[in-house]
Amino acid sequence: MPLRRKTRIRREPRPASLSGGRSIPLRSMTEQALDSYFTSLNGHAPGHLYNLVMREVEEPLFRAALDYSEGNQSRAAEVLGINRGTLRKKLKTYGISA
Repeated sequence: MPLRRKTRIRREPRPASLSGGRSIPLRSMTEQALDSYFTSLNGHAPGHLYNLVMREVEEPLFRAALDYSEGNQSRAAEVLGINRGTLRKKLKTYGISA
């Protein structure tokens, strides 16, 4: 008897939502977070903002992609639109095991 593969229904990512069911696009959430960051500086100059944002966003992005792909790095890389080798390097950088 042939083995049957477990079929998983892929869930589509849903935008975050406010009370009342209105959704907030990722872009809007990012703009709000950056506005808040700049406001909190109280006149101090920001430094290395690009690196700060990438550190804050990449790790949860990779974790979410791996979760979505059930730990399959090839599928996670495909979802992210990056090379599997690049994904593996980033996972090592952030200490994420799949």
